[in-house]
Amino acid sequence: MAKKSATGPSGLIVVDKPAGMTSHDVVSKMRWIAGTRKVGHAGTLDPMATGVLILGVNKATKLLTWVVGETKTYTTVMRLGLSTVTDDAEGDITEVASKAAVDAITEDMIAEQVAKLTGAIEQVPSSVSAIKVSGVRSYARVRSGEDVQLDARPITVHGFEVHSVTPQTVQVERVLQTDEDGVATSTEIVTASVLDVAATVTCSAGTYIRALARDLGAALGVGAHLTQLRRTAIGEISVEDAYSLDALIAGREAEQAVPLLPIEEAARRLFTERLLTATEATDLSNGRRISPGPAGTEHTPVSSLNHQQAGSKGGHDKPTTAGISATFAPDGTLVALIENTRWKREDVASPILVFESGKTFEENPA
Repeated sequence: MAKKSATGPSGLIVVDKPAGMTSHDVVSKMRWIAGTRKVGHAGTLDPMATGVLILGVNKATKLLTWVVGETKTYTTVMRLGLSTVTDDAEGDITEVASKAAVDAITEDMIAEQVAKLTGAIEQVPSSVSAIKVSGVRSYARVRSGEDVQLDARPITVHGFEVHSVTPQTVQVERVLQTDEDGVATSTEIVTASVLDVAATVTCSAGTYIRALARDLGAALGVGAHLTQLRRTAIGEISVEDAYSLDALIAGREAEQAVPLLPIEEAARRLFTERLLTATEATDLSNGRRISPGPAGTEHTPVSSLNHQQAGSKGGHDKPTTAGISATFAPDGTLVALIENTRWKREDVASPILVFESGKTFEENPA
């Protein structure tokens, strides 16, 4: 049976995800708001995290592959002195550093270790992550009581700026013993000295901010976990560009149109634009290669949904916008994404994603 085509407008929308919701929860809400099942997101945020979540609606979901690879920016608070099973505030506390160990940490010591966590580094993802191990999510294995060790992955931390270091005294519940399912069976209330490190991190796709906190705490000998995490930007799209979920729900109830960035405009902002002849548009629409772009033309991709920022840093294992062009038929239809390549010893432009399949275009549409 042929797949049912998505109906309604296609485009991208930026949502300011509230705390307490999964990224999939936001997608589910947007399906109701937009009146379509065809909704996806670029870059998962944990339930405790807030901030920028880019959603694609209908055909624009195909663009999310490239949005995922964009550089991310976060504001965060890392609490030194306490370790948790999840490396964030949602997990049980497993280790409490001594007051003496925490009091001995200086801002210079923190700055030294932050510098070591900046640049191109190898990072072991948090064991409570969605990474699959032998077909099973790592977080599921951890929650069942299994000790999971993931392999290190290359990432790039473009910036790690500490804004403040604040000492605190807190009362916490530490887990002493768990059952075979990882459920706490014995706990105690303890008073702990901690340091709250407020920071901004700009990093490649695939970076775990929880793991940065964990590694910072480990390097300082006191453990650490995240207490706050907010994604403030993906590429050049910032939280100022985002709509609150409440506002979108209110708009739906008032029968207002969803404020989508149309797929054509999104493609223009993500990629270099190439205008096609009717013959070229028809060829791409039917899966055929066309001549490459003009000789000597350098591709300068836009790394986000903002015209002012060029170039895509991307993640180490994520597609980027570099070398890809969005092509448009004479009537303005977004036809395909293409890239220049070699085929049978000739330079050609090959379609890598076709939006309008099996169509014939006219040179001068009425």
